[in-house]
This record gives sequence, C-alpha cells and structure tokens, in this order.
Amino acid sequence: MRVFGIDPGSERTGFGCVETDGSRHRLLICGAIVSSARVPFPDKLLAIHARLGELLRDHEPDCVAIESIFHAVNARSALKLGHARGVAMLAAVQAGLPVLEYTPAEIKRAVVGYGRAEKPQVQSMIKLILGLDAVPSPHDAADALAVAICHIHSRGVGPVVAPVPRSRAATSWRHYRPAR
Repeated sequence: MRVFGIDPGSERTGFGCVETDGSRHRLLICGAIVSSARVPFPDKLLAIHARLGELLRDHEPDCVAIESIFHAVNARSALKLGHARGVAMLAAVQAGLPVLEYTPAEIKRAVVGYGRAEKPQVQSMIKLILGLDAVPSPHDAADALAVAICHIHSRGVGPVVAPVPRSRAATSWRHYRPAR
C-alpha cells in the first residue's frame, strides 16, 4: 500500500509518500513545495496544485492523507491555510484518490504515542520508523510523512500505538488513585 501525506501551508507545503507491506515502511519521496514571498498568493496556490498533481501521477499512491486545520489565532493565516488545503485536496480528488484527514493530535498520537508531542519528537520517530540516516528536511516534509504514517497505523495496515487508558476523574498525578 502507498500513502501520500500532505502537510498543507501557503508558504511551504510538505509532501511525502510511504510504501508499506504492513510491517515495514519505506520512504519513496519527500520534500516541500516552496514559493517565493514575492509570488502573488493565487500563483502560489496554482504551483501547489500543479506540483502535487505531478507527484500523485508519478508515485501512484492508493490514497492521500492530509492534516486538517487546527485552531488558529490569526484568522488571515487560517484562511490562507484553508486555501492551500483546498487545492491539495482538489489535486488528490482530480487524481481519483480517496482523501483522509487527521488532526495534529491524532497524527502525533499515532507516530509518537502522545498527542501533544513536540516537533523534534515527531521528527525523530519518523527517522526511526522509516530507518532513515537523518531527520527528513525541511520539517514540513517530516510532518507530511507523519500524516502518511498516521493513516497507515490508524487503518490497521501497520503497528498501531494503543491509546493510554485514562481515568476521567484524575486530572493530575496528585489525584491518581489506583483501581480496586
């Protein structure tokens, strides 16, 4: 199975394609689509759409996994991110591929085992899971690979990180009481 992951962004859109047999994952390609700050925004969107279309044709994935929008403080940034996500999803749909969305917390939980993991933790796990010599660069590429691996792990194609059972009453270790 081949999964193409996308970490959308208006300045840099990360991408990565992972192939798996269910037990081993192999990196096929990763990188980022970068546009100059001087390029008008509509042209950036066109470049993202065109390049993703080429990559999807070249690598023939079975599906596309994309990071969903998270809560953003800056509305303008959130709108730009939404546009980038839209053209990325359009490229996938035009290629006839199913699109699956995952939240940042789901991605971190599937890759690291903790939904609030920091970027360096996610990058280190990507390096380990894929057996790479170095962390994928730029960080957008590592994030895109994390999205792809999240899909693989959540769909039962590979090893799944089990969620840690939590007591709803305990909000801190100070409040923890063992079950009887």
